[in-house]
Amino acid sequence: MGSLPLPGDAHGLYEFDGSHLYEHPDMRKGYHPDWKSYVFNYGRPEVRSFLLSNAIFWLDRCHADGLRVDAVASMLYLDYSRNAGEWEPNVFGGRENLDTISLFKEINEAIYKEFPDTQTIAEESTAFPGVSRPVYTGGLGFGMKWMMGWMNDTLRYFERDPAFRKYHQEELTFSTIYAFTENFMLPLSHDEVVYGKQSLVGKMPGDEWQRFANLRLLFTYMFTHSGTKLLFMGGEFGQTSEWKFDDSLDWHLLDYGPHKGMAACVKALNKLYKSEPGLYERNFSPDGFEWIDTTDRENTVVTYCRKGNNPDDTLLVVLNMTPIPRSNYRIGVPSAGSYQEVFNSDATEFYGSGFTNTALIASDEEMWHGRPQSIQVNVPPLGAVVFKVVK
Repeated sequence: MGSLPLPGDAHGLYEFDGSHLYEHPDMRKGYHPDWKSYVFNYGRPEVRSFLLSNAIFWLDRCHADGLRVDAVASMLYLDYSRNAGEWEPNVFGGRENLDTISLFKEINEAIYKEFPDTQTIAEESTAFPGVSRPVYTGGLGFGMKWMMGWMNDTLRYFERDPAFRKYHQEELTFSTIYAFTENFMLPLSHDEVVYGKQSLVGKMPGDEWQRFANLRLLFTYMFTHSGTKLLFMGGEFGQTSEWKFDDSLDWHLLDYGPHKGMAACVKALNKLYKSEPGLYERNFSPDGFEWIDTTDRENTVVTYCRKGNNPDDTLLVVLNMTPIPRSNYRIGVPSAGSYQEVFNSDATEFYGSGFTNTALIASDEEMWHGRPQSIQVNVPPLGAVVFKVVK
């Protein structure tokens, strides 16, 4: 679905019967300058029925788990990539495409009525309000929205030399300012590994060990950040080349230690995500996330909590963004008790150095980070550690 499936070639839908049957006849609305393609006439009942039927077909006959709508912003705004005089305002004088808005609402209502266990996901890159809010509250009705800001900020941060990351901590923390305005999905998609952008592991700085450690750290940050997750194929084992739609993935890389370790790490993260309610029960709520400390720029360590409905499901997450291991690093904790390491991205089975916390760590009555209880832990180089309290 989207504004892009109307190329002007002979075998497409453009001028299907010799007239503007599917596309809008006014080229201010019917032609997209960015992609040199044509745009559906979203106000025409027959076209709306055609698009809705397509959506239902994929869910009903092909049993798709959900639908992602591409380039939503280009569909929502009449002036998208157009200069003054190249677009026509709506009947209220605004720049919103009212036909598109009503179509999204109609399609999402129909999908969630007939297939309530599926998801519709909007790739929408602006601050258009209510993209993933129910239609009955005035929203567009999508189940989730891509968190494009998180993706751009996070990849920019991880591409930096670790020595300079301390000057750019806001690239990690800014996402939580708006993280709960929508039901966000964190997308590391095909768009990030094509057209000369390099593979995910290829974006990481340092030697081979550091690049894979950085990628394991990035994935742990994503899995423990609020919002649902999206990882494109090949990322789970650290494919080194860009994705090519006409080639197979480089499965042979799993014969090598760094890639085998990356696959084991992602497998463990999936298991952690499924087994810990603190990582999913409040994914879209500010009650599910709390910063512990973002101010330790010198060590470039950030700490935060993820919370479920039960306080006993709270997790403590520690990220070390430099290749320097931190021994006996003190952290303020949310409650008294003994803390157990439940995940460490530096584990040897992940091709890490094995700088872990094997024993339970009892909290001390020492004020730290504004909290009455604290613990001292080992934080691995370019590593992430997740702790859970054992009372």
